[in-house]
Amino acid sequence: MAKGLQGCCWTMLLLLCAIQELGAWAMHTAAEGPDLGQPGDPTLLASGRVKRGWVWNQFFVVEEYTGTEPLYVGKIHSDSDEGDGSIKYTISGEGAGTIFLIDEITGDIHATERLDREQKTFYTLRAQARDRQTDQLLEPESEFIIKVQDINDSEPRFLEGPYIGSVAELSPIGTSVMQVMASDADDPTYGSSARIVYSVLEGEQHFTVDSKTGVIRTAVADLDRETQDRYEVVIRATDMAGQLGGLSGSTTVTIVVTDVNDNPPRFPQKMYQFSIVETAPVGTAIGRVKAEDSDVGENTDMTYQMKDEEGVEMFKVTTDSNTQEAVITVQKPLDYESKKVHTVVVEALNKFVDPRFVDLGTFRDQTIVRVSVLDVDEPPEFWPPSNTMEVQEDAHVGSIVGVVTALDPDTANHPVRYAIDRSTDTERIFDIDANTGAIVTGKVLDRETAGWHNITVLAMEADNHSQVSRASLRIRILDVNDNPPELATPYEAAVCEDAKPGQLIQTISVVDRDEPQGGHRFYFTLAPEATNNHHFSLLDVKDNTAAVHTQRVGFNRQEQDVYLLPILVVDSGPPALSSTGTLTIRVCGCDSTGAIQSCNSTAYAMSATLSPGALIALLVCILILVVLVLLILTLKRHHKSHLTSEDDEDMRDNVIKYNDEGGGEQDTEAYDMSALRSLYDFSEIKGGDGGGGPGEGGNPASERHALPQWVQSPDLDFSVFRDYICRKVEQADEDLSVPPYDSFQTYAFEGSDSPVPSLSSINTWSSGSEQDFSYLGGWGPRFRQLAALYAGRRGEEDSEES
Repeated sequence: MAKGLQGCCWTMLLLLCAIQELGAWAMHTAAEGPDLGQPGDPTLLASGRVKRGWVWNQFFVVEEYTGTEPLYVGKIHSDSDEGDGSIKYTISGEGAGTIFLIDEITGDIHATERLDREQKTFYTLRAQARDRQTDQLLEPESEFIIKVQDINDSEPRFLEGPYIGSVAELSPIGTSVMQVMASDADDPTYGSSARIVYSVLEGEQHFTVDSKTGVIRTAVADLDRETQDRYEVVIRATDMAGQLGGLSGSTTVTIVVTDVNDNPPRFPQKMYQFSIVETAPVGTAIGRVKAEDSDVGENTDMTYQMKDEEGVEMFKVTTDSNTQEAVITVQKPLDYESKKVHTVVVEALNKFVDPRFVDLGTFRDQTIVRVSVLDVDEPPEFWPPSNTMEVQEDAHVGSIVGVVTALDPDTANHPVRYAIDRSTDTERIFDIDANTGAIVTGKVLDRETAGWHNITVLAMEADNHSQVSRASLRIRILDVNDNPPELATPYEAAVCEDAKPGQLIQTISVVDRDEPQGGHRFYFTLAPEATNNHHFSLLDVKDNTAAVHTQRVGFNRQEQDVYLLPILVVDSGPPALSSTGTLTIRVCGCDSTGAIQSCNSTAYAMSATLSPGALIALLVCILILVVLVLLILTLKRHHKSHLTSEDDEDMRDNVIKYNDEGGGEQDTEAYDMSALRSLYDFSEIKGGDGGGGPGEGGNPASERHALPQWVQSPDLDFSVFRDYICRKVEQADEDLSVPPYDSFQTYAFEGSDSPVPSLSSINTWSSGSEQDFSYLGGWGPRFRQLAALYAGRRGEEDSEES
């Protein structure tokens, strides 16, 4: 019944479509239908007929006709046909005679075969109208089309499958997953055969599909990857816009649910226990704990932290990026005596938190970690751990700087002994009391030499020196005002001869090795010896500098070219210290602009015209020349002293070795007469016993060249030699300019008298001499020439007197 009704509906629909098409064809024919007979046609004119035309243009045939009788397509007809059967209709072209048959008398065309529009949409044929008796063409051959009318005989198909999509878990309702698309081979321009709508056959509890676009969306908001991570959804596509009788096709879509961070971490245990020795260094790992997370990928990345104050202070927790474990390490030294067990809280939380799911609850979990501290023997500990002390630099040796204290942390509480690591105090500036830990000064301190001292103090158990602790101690030396201020440099200034009063010629600053806490404050004034100065004035600028100004009109280099200005500088103490510096002011000639042209001082002029490098080179050359001159002079003096020493030695040797009477005074080769002619300064000998003659007692010539007299002396007095030698030694010791030669090598003093009479005639030049040399004749042949000389001289004198 339903099928019959459906067939009836299809027939009605096809008839309506045919009527619609025929109406359109009729209108087209009336408007611009082809003329089947043209005026002037010879054939038509010969018969005398009026021009006629075909009354058809296009036919339609429904595809997939399933009836038993041939399907009526349409009728061709000529307006010259009077219905008497005299006209014969024929067709030719595609399917003529096979698919399409025509009734020669009526012109009715029928389709004898089942047509498929999806294979061929239209057929082109040609129609002829002939005279049945003569077989002549009554109408021109005309072309017409039989169009296959589409019916819904092709179902939609999904050509791009299989389909795989994904959607994040907990996505809101209506979240787009993907789009599917089906195609229909029917004519999309005719009817609704190709109008497709989509629907969900399976999986409609979780997903929906847009009927027009094929977009698949979520139907629920509680998709949970941890519960189900994929879905198989069947999507159906129906043509005819989903109306009754439409065809359909389906495909399966695999939808993967991706992970989001919707699960917090969870510790498998609520308590963990670890143990560690109290001497474990900072950074030692105590143990590992791990929280589990049902998510996957980066959603399982975690960070760990200490939640309680004790845990933050004593321990540190880090995350192993490979295993996502919490590594607990020691952050502060442990002490068994202070606390044996530490209980801390470790918290795990996801590194990447999705703000969309914060309403689901807290994404963190906590566990308790108990750390037991194991006891060991420990060295003493310094308490309090102060590492800075202060002491005044003027503190006396033995003054207490401070006291260090160390205690044995063990329960036994052994006594502690102290010492200083001497490698940190090699000069032994400080000492420490081994029992009390008092640090005292061992030497005089000087802040300017060393402002800080870093020493290491040792504390050890009295009965076990291997248990030793070290503490670095910084001792600051506090400043005392014990250094006077000084001028920053040896100031030297210049002033023009035509200078005006009040002209600034030099600004002076000072330096002070002290460092008072309140900063330096210096006061400047002229020294007392410069109170009568009327040439220059000194102004304290109050910023630790002073300015020197001229106080008179003009200066004269001819009168005075250099002025020395003593300046007194005083610091702020306490106690206040002072020093006096001298400012050298040179008077120079200047041009009209005030530029210095020349000064009387050569050094200053050179410094004004030469560059610093050239001036230094010149000074070095001058210094080298001076050193060379001094070296030459020293060598000359040394050489002269050496020659003198040799001459003296030769003279003494001649005197000692002279045992030949020789030729008397005329023999000058065996005896060096230059030694006798040398002038020796014997002026310090006063009142000596002369050898007679007019030069006794005060004649310098007599003191220098006193010759021995052959006078017998009962007593030999050597005190005069002793005194003379002592004087020469003192002179040599006091004179710093002479080389350190022995004074015995340079004196040539015979003494003031001789035990034998003199053989010389120097003291007998006086005409009134009563001396007789006749006794020389009795001295033997060796003195014969001497006796002849004196005897002859005596005879000459007698003759002259006579």
